[in-house]
Amino acid sequence: MEIFLGESKFDTPKSVELIERVLQIASNPGDLILDSFAGSGTTGHAVLNLNKADGGSRKFILVEMESKIARDITAERVKRIAQGYTNAKGEKVEGLGGSFRFCELGEKMFDESGKIRDTVRFADLARYVYFTEIGESLPRERVGKSPLLGITGGGVAVYLLYNGILKDKSVDGGNVLTNATLAPLPAHTGPKVIYAAGCRFSRERQKREDITFKQTPYAILLQ
Repeated sequence: MEIFLGESKFDTPKSVELIERVLQIASNPGDLILDSFAGSGTTGHAVLNLNKADGGSRKFILVEMESKIARDITAERVKRIAQGYTNAKGEKVEGLGGSFRFCELGEKMFDESGKIRDTVRFADLARYVYFTEIGESLPRERVGKSPLLGITGGGVAVYLLYNGILKDKSVDGGNVLTNATLAPLPAHTGPKVIYAAGCRFSRERQKREDITFKQTPYAILLQ
């Protein structure tokens, strides 16, 4: 109630002190803590408290099925605890430090045989590939209509040919790396990683063009 300006946002919040004590007994300062029924976010609060108290580097994963609770209560509470907030009395409460990433679980990418589902859009697969290659989440609003997903810290350009991104819906056209699909790709002078359903270039040609070809969906499933 103090964190949310006196408003009772959750009927059955757990005691922060109790969860802290459990974590003191059952975890080490560098552990990853999973709470698969996150609710009001008490576990995240407790982890940040402990890290502040003993200089630990514990991380946490909080899972909440109800999207409104997850966004408006769980995530909001952890954000206020980490960054600081103003309580119901108008007093500034210093933040504990730390941060987190808010993620939403999407539909399954692959069917039982390992093929990409027909319902998977370019933006969905692009975000998956981007995270695999670059190690960061790609927000939905940053997924454009370009096969160039981004450039890694090492200067490697990551491309995805999928679902008609080059305006060619044919199986052997827009989703396969050929002379016709390489030409319109946004230029990059450094190394390139290209995800596509197939590749018509020889290994020598790939080396000459500084291309690492990764076949979908197999290269994605193996990572």
